[in-house]
Amino acid sequence: MGQTIAEKILSAHAGKNVSAGDICIAAVDFLMAQDGTAPLVIKAFEQLGGKQIFDSSKVCFVFDHNSPSPNMGVSALHKLMRTFAIRHGIQRMEIGEGVCHILLPERGLLRPGNLVLGADSHTPTYGALNLMSCGVGSTDLAIAMLTGKQWFKVPGTTKVMFSGKLPRGVFAKDLGLLMVGTLKASGAIYQSLEFGGDAFSTISMDGRFTIANLVTEVGGKTCIMEYDTQTEKYLSQFASPSTFRPVSADKDAVYQHTVELDIDRIEPLVAQPHTVDNVVPVRDVAGTNINQAFIGTCTNGRFEDLKIAASILKGRKVHPDVRVIVTPGTRKIYFECLKEGIMEIFLASGCCVTNPGCGPCVGTHQGVPSDGEVVISTANRNFKGR
Repeated sequence: MGQTIAEKILSAHAGKNVSAGDICIAAVDFLMAQDGTAPLVIKAFEQLGGKQIFDSSKVCFVFDHNSPSPNMGVSALHKLMRTFAIRHGIQRMEIGEGVCHILLPERGLLRPGNLVLGADSHTPTYGALNLMSCGVGSTDLAIAMLTGKQWFKVPGTTKVMFSGKLPRGVFAKDLGLLMVGTLKASGAIYQSLEFGGDAFSTISMDGRFTIANLVTEVGGKTCIMEYDTQTEKYLSQFASPSTFRPVSADKDAVYQHTVELDIDRIEPLVAQPHTVDNVVPVRDVAGTNINQAFIGTCTNGRFEDLKIAASILKGRKVHPDVRVIVTPGTRKIYFECLKEGIMEIFLASGCCVTNPGCGPCVGTHQGVPSDGEVVISTANRNFKGR
């Protein structure tokens, strides 16, 4: 019987063949924690009696959720992270460098076939690079930091096939929302989602990261996209393609579900409050008054996203009763936007541009809405207060 990509990656890292439903212990390739979870990881690591990290070059802390620190409490947690990272030789991505799920791929830290864990629910984003990445709790990450291994229940796989051609004015975010609206918030619990279909090759790498980012919103354990020429071109910035070990599913792999999504007639979509799967056409809510708009996050804070937003705002002014906050995903993206004149467009139109990071996505700083205010956002979640 053939294997899915998830089964192949876990088999390679467990040192034995495994199938959906099996329990295995597998070696990990890279670990990440952000400033909302790293303090808990540190606490668990020390409670476990941890003295040394299995390989400090395979661990990083990212300061992105509260960047820069909005209060003394967060400052103390940031200090804890810095002290621990310096002591153990862990690489840090500091305040203003960007959001974790854009930074790690951008820095060339990940490769096809990798097994990656992150103490953040949207870690499956990295699956756009033909690897397996999963969000885990802080204790699980601490154990992996200590041992270099973690236990897994091998997930079943749902195959998602995109067919057709994107209409004008429709983007990867709409494909992601189509997936979420079709599968629903609990439609792929503990599943690995594999993506393919004749339309897949036309989706840019920025777009693929956007779709992968939304896998968490249907309950997915991980997301693994096919390796193709776009994947190779993106990763070739960091290493020779001859060093890559792409993974593909066997022709006779067993899928628990197959979902076919025709994108020929898709139109712009939006998720209404307060659930991610309350997806409707934008025309259904057209004319709704808003108080704030937020452009950014690990879902849509990439260069392609900001370029599209700027093309819409160019030569126009933000309504005086609306606040628009723009948060570039990383410092590199910020620089690219400066070179292309995109930041000038945002500022001239009346937007508030913040430093790279998560920005107001978390709902704790840099643009917290008041009770009763209406917000449109490019974020992956529309929960109350976010």
